[in-house]
Amino acid sequence: MTVLWVLSCLAFISTAYSCGVPSVTPVISGYSRIVNGEEAVPHSWPWQVSLQHNTGLHFCGGSLINEWWVVTAAHCSVRLSTLVVLGEHDRSSDTEAIQIMSVGKIFMHPRYDSFTINNDILLIKLASPAQLNPHVSPVCLAETSDNFPGGMKCVTSGWGRTKHDALLSPALLQQAIFPLLTSDDCRRYWGSKITEEMICAGASGASTCMTDSGGPLVCQKAGTWTLVGIVSWGSSTCSLTMPEVYARVTKLRDWMDQVIAAN
Repeated sequence: MTVLWVLSCLAFISTAYSCGVPSVTPVISGYSRIVNGEEAVPHSWPWQVSLQHNTGLHFCGGSLINEWWVVTAAHCSVRLSTLVVLGEHDRSSDTEAIQIMSVGKIFMHPRYDSFTINNDILLIKLASPAQLNPHVSPVCLAETSDNFPGGMKCVTSGWGRTKHDALLSPALLQQAIFPLLTSDDCRRYWGSKITEEMICAGASGASTCMTDSGGPLVCQKAGTWTLVGIVSWGSSTCSLTMPEVYARVTKLRDWMDQVIAAN
């Protein structure tokens, strides 16, 4: 009976916080933007990570993909001293039940190119596992075989600046809904800078901005939120009419699986 009880408890834990299923339901207006933004429903994106300097200054986003691992952008230059903050919504609050995690190991994509910003992905193995709860749970990862077509509406979130020349990032987590672009459509804006390891979204009156980098672009697949892109680069002025560029998870999934399996 004891063994059966333990197994049933483990099964409950694994299903209670399944990837891509927030305990708090997101509400998305369809006209939101991170620049001049819309506040997310608190804790409705429970995989959202704030990467902070040891002073507590937020500098990049990230996504929790299981209790041990976080994915972000390579250009965020994560260090062992970086703080990985989970379960946060209001960065000005000292009453939220956040988890402040230490970095255990850092894995940058071996073909990351800081000039072209290709393969802009980095994995963080936490020094200790996150405690999954209604405010902290993982996002699902896109499979290599998945297809997310141009025009599909997807959501990004982060504490990025609400204007390109703003001095500070907002305290409250912001969200925006963007249509995906095909690679051909994106190249009409960005030309040959767009590689197969990139996916574009936006050019629709909304934009990510500085310090959104590394954060999630999620799309719904079979009722679950799936990580399709990692905020990478875009207009230096956070233009609302230029698409944002994300690292394409379907092309980088094999590398992610290999690193996690080996570590």
